[in-house]
Amino acid sequence: MKHMNESFAEDFILMGFTKYPWLDVPLFFALLTSYMFTLLGNIAIILVSQLDSQLQSPMYFFLTSLSFLDLCFTTTTVPQMLFNLGGPNKNITYIGCMTQAYVFHWLGCTECVLLGTMALDRYVAVCKPLRYPVIMNHKLCQQLSSTAWLIGLANSLLQSTLTVQLPLCGNQELDHFFCELPGLIKMACVDTTVNELTLAVVAAFLIMGPLSMILVSYSYIAQAVFQIPSADGRLKAFNTCSSHLLVVSLFYGPGIYIYMQPSGDSPQDLIKVLTLFYCVITPMANPFIYTLRNKDVKGALRRLLRRAILSKRI
Repeated sequence: MKHMNESFAEDFILMGFTKYPWLDVPLFFALLTSYMFTLLGNIAIILVSQLDSQLQSPMYFFLTSLSFLDLCFTTTTVPQMLFNLGGPNKNITYIGCMTQAYVFHWLGCTECVLLGTMALDRYVAVCKPLRYPVIMNHKLCQQLSSTAWLIGLANSLLQSTLTVQLPLCGNQELDHFFCELPGLIKMACVDTTVNELTLAVVAAFLIMGPLSMILVSYSYIAQAVFQIPSADGRLKAFNTCSSHLLVVSLFYGPGIYIYMQPSGDSPQDLIKVLTLFYCVITPMANPFIYTLRNKDVKGALRRLLRRAILSKRI
């Protein structure tokens, strides 16, 4: 039997929506447009958070981390998808496929943990505002962010390495747009119960753990917000927290559906659409969600643009 790590010279064939060839052109331009918006939006968030002195709070440290993560997350998959959609070649090399699987899983798990950490930051900001700068100091923020990246890396090394060991029996067709672990597991020609259970259990821990932290944090935040005497204060707290909750919903919803149910229980085309949603649409939407609902970020963007225009005139 041929294992994934023994098929070094062979390419994988990414099937995508090959049974709907008429989708290639519109999907190519839709992905290209969304990718450009993702790059522009997230780079803009990173620049204003780093260059504007009024955006140096822990909240914007984590927002910068999320934007950088989203840039890496979408760049892991979209360029390869554009290459395959733009021509007849649907192949990806073995090295490319394995690298993509490891990195995609690493970044996805990291984002799960980071979103939970951002909820903790919002809890401290709203419920303990006077001690917020002391509790969420720069050192702690760096430690929390690093922990999220390390947890994601450890899980990716475990899950991806287990998947690479599965025998393929010559199967090279991957029924997906890119190399993702559930799709690679389905390619195997042996019983994959252990892999599926491991993936489901760890996914449950990495999804439900941070999600529980988010729900508990926001239950306390809701109580605190209703006790704020100023209507403007309540509105500002609501806008900041609702942006994070919307991002959480966009990311966690498809992830829960894909990773936390038995393999084969859902139509593969639906899985592909949901995967496109959380790895393409969500990274594009995140900077706009935070920008449109946050006066501080909008003000910082205006100041940055004003300085850029003035520097050109000088």
